[in-house]
Amino acid sequence: MQHGWLETWHTFSFDRYYDPEWMQFGKLRVLNEDIIQPGSEFPDHPHRDMEIVTYVIDGTLQHRDNMGNGSVIQAGDIQYMCAGTGVMHSERNPREADATHLYQIWIPPDQSGHTPAYDQKSIASAEKHNRFCLLISPDGADGSIAVHQDILMFATSLEADQALRYTANQQRTYWVQVVSGKIRVNGMELGHGAGAGITMEEKITILADKNSEFLLFDMV
Repeated sequence: MQHGWLETWHTFSFDRYYDPEWMQFGKLRVLNEDIIQPGSEFPDHPHRDMEIVTYVIDGTLQHRDNMGNGSVIQAGDIQYMCAGTGVMHSERNPREADATHLYQIWIPPDQSGHTPAYDQKSIASAEKHNRFCLLISPDGADGSIAVHQDILMFATSLEADQALRYTANQQRTYWVQVVSGKIRVNGMELGHGAGAGITMEEKITILADKNSEFLLFDMV
């Protein structure tokens, strides 16, 4: 969808895009790939009772909110905001020449009424090189950001012809989203921007056809 200052692709129903069969998957309510043009912004707007995660792929994002947070997030960083009982915030691309490329992810919390909170974390390239790098979790394991939901989110940069295997649980659901490149998920080919929901599997095998980056979500 093209808004002039914003180019965006919606995985699930969002804004003017509506598909009753794709309202969400597991605990993923919003999974948007956004490109924000130089000097443009999401102006101040409210949220409540939502866990909001932003993964910056390229460029710079400037954050401000009514909790008093003002920060700049760079490529490779992850940002977390618990909207809880209510929060106002804005997100801006402060660059004059280059676009900002990111994924915006919304996760319904385990209950309503949490105290609003903010966090962010820088992820070194080496941390996700040919391995699953844990970004969010319900308990902050391995230095990840703790969120109010039973969900794990991993980022991986996988070299061409390399493969990773993830042990799955048939009682849980999984989503793989391709940030760049081309991969095969249990034999199914996925290119840039594509995603796949996975259920009733005991193992997830991800093979890179070329240098690729992807996100993996493990959730109830």
